[in-house]
Amino acid sequence: MKESYELVIKNGNVVLPDQVLKLDIAVSEGKIVALGEELSLAPLTKVIDADGFYVLPGMIDMHVHFNEPTFGHWEGFRSGSAALAAGGCTTYADMPLNGNPPTVNEAGLRQKVDAAAGNSAVDYVLWGGLVPGNLDDLEVLAAAGVTGFKAFLSNPGGEGEGRFREVDEDTLYQGMQRIASLGGILALHAESEAITAVLTADAVRNGRTSASDFAACRPAEAELEAVSRALLYSERTGCRLHFVHISTAAAIEKIYEAKLRGLDVSAETCPHYLVLTENDMKALGPVVKCAPPLRSAMEQEKLWEMLAQGKIDLIASDHSPCPTELKVKPDLSFFAAWGGISGAQSSLELMFHEGVNVRGLDVTLISSLLAGQPAKRFGIEHRKGAIALGLDADLVLMNPSTTYTLTAEDLLYRHKHSPYIGRTLSCKVVATICRGNVIYTSEEGVISEGGGQWLRIRKEQYSL
Repeated sequence: MKESYELVIKNGNVVLPDQVLKLDIAVSEGKIVALGEELSLAPLTKVIDADGFYVLPGMIDMHVHFNEPTFGHWEGFRSGSAALAAGGCTTYADMPLNGNPPTVNEAGLRQKVDAAAGNSAVDYVLWGGLVPGNLDDLEVLAAAGVTGFKAFLSNPGGEGEGRFREVDEDTLYQGMQRIASLGGILALHAESEAITAVLTADAVRNGRTSASDFAACRPAEAELEAVSRALLYSERTGCRLHFVHISTAAAIEKIYEAKLRGLDVSAETCPHYLVLTENDMKALGPVVKCAPPLRSAMEQEKLWEMLAQGKIDLIASDHSPCPTELKVKPDLSFFAAWGGISGAQSSLELMFHEGVNVRGLDVTLISSLLAGQPAKRFGIEHRKGAIALGLDADLVLMNPSTTYTLTAEDLLYRHKHSPYIGRTLSCKVVATICRGNVIYTSEEGVISEGGGQWLRIRKEQYSL
């Protein structure tokens, strides 16, 4: 008997959690309902032939800044999510900054939710924030379904009155106590403000404002000190921690050692730390300015070693866009330029190219870092992150052996600057499927722009 599946992806090299098999994938009502060889088809079943392609679970990017509300002209949900769809991402987590007001209370969350509704091509979760003065807002945000809370241990920058602020020590400790009591998780930008502020003030005072000077003001020691302090607080409070955009091997090792001691902690790094180095800061200028800054080639190799050893938990883009003039005005110093890299559209291709095709790492490892581990860490593994029966049909078809050079015209960001323009890649996303719907193909572009859903994380929800 022929099954009446809505969609079948045939003949693909299907990336399962622990192996790659040539299988067909059947989809009905947005879910994966069958996996097997030569699945039978009803006459009306839509078929996609994936012969020669890898079929991966859609990337889950746990770290993007779409800057809603107020600063949507820096990116916004519509263009940002379209870029993610083109890059093989089917779920993302929008950070509580750099929009204004930030997502640090119920009113801020309402504005974020309204901005996203009907404007996202793919599914999403939303971060809340921990800032001075909002301790009493954490429970409400958790009940509303934020994925967790974000805090900065250094000045996050940004524009406007009421912008997101870094935490003081008392707010950090008390916040961790409260988040622990809620069963939540705290994501930390871990750089020591005490170190970076002193070094930056001295550099500016003495006219040292080049790319290398910027990197020197945010040394590896600033990251390690902040990580160490937060781990101590985690041990005392029982708060689950996730360290975002870790750039050094020493910090990764410190987090991994804490995990072995029983702390519930995880570490994220980003594609830019794995494919760019401090030399690119000098060559490309502020388009690669970020915090923490890019590190040496030697440090980069250590990160790859730790990734292969399983000491890094996940990879996220930290897509932090801005109008191009905030990056490239002729009179703009490296210090004055906006700090953030536009790169979310390229994350999966960069990691497949460099990790699988160049370095020969197992595709299941790269898939786990981009999809499986994020889903498990942030409570959506019952829906996302793997190709398995009953999960959402969030799938990416990847051509593993085509070569192309990225151009500005390929990018779907609102502002088409990226350090990856001009880079030649040895793979390409062919199609992206979210909950069984084909939302992007390399031939047609983005097909569906507004069907993404907000995934509330906690069960005790109320209607916003």
